Amino acid sequence: MNESAERDVRHKLRMARKKALIDEKIAQAQDEYGLLLVHTGTGKGKSSSAFGMVARALGHGLKVGVVQFIKGAASTGEESFFRRFPDEVSYHVMGEGYTWDTQDRQRDIDKAVAAWAVARGLLQDPQIGLVVLDELNIALKHGYLPLEEVLADIGGRPLLQHVVATGRGAPPGLIEAADTVTDMTLVKHAFKSGVKAQKGIEW
Repeated sequence: MNESAERDVRHKLRMARKKALIDEKIAQAQDEYGLLLVHTGTGKGKSSSAFGMVARALGHGLKVGVVQFIKGAASTGEESFFRRFPDEVSYHVMGEGYTWDTQDRQRDIDKAVAAWAVARGLLQDPQIGLVVLDELNIALKHGYLPLEEVLADIGGRPLLQHVVATGRGAPPGLIEAADTVTDMTLVKHAFKSGVKAQKGIEW
């Protein structure tokens, strides 16, 4: 048997062992309930991932609620797209822009409180299968909303409803409460080379 054939045999044996392990884990994972997912970190893609999940949920016939806590000063591609499906997506842009643009902490707090009132309504609706709380982590990081209240409302949602919270600086309490946490790490970003934010990539 030549070296290439031996390598193929070793690969097949490794994959067979791996498949057996994965199949066993799949067989053991039988619980099904609504998950709390947190996308945080300094890297790009936190909201992008969440909106990919919106598309996935719609593909499975689920209804979706979206509340954007910070964004709002300019329209985004995801907003323009998902507003095409008003019967399936309840879309709420509640912010006025990044905190370094608004420069008014009390106004930011008022906007966050109003946004949470909308989010609470979505979290109480059993017809909605996925709730995206875009940039919620930033509102929590700056103390615009009480974490205990947010966690209580999320914890009281319908059994099968999923929630995704995005944004940098997710507080430890939210991370602890979450079922799945992804910390997106910045390796390289075009902006640091002087490339401006562009349609379809950043917004």
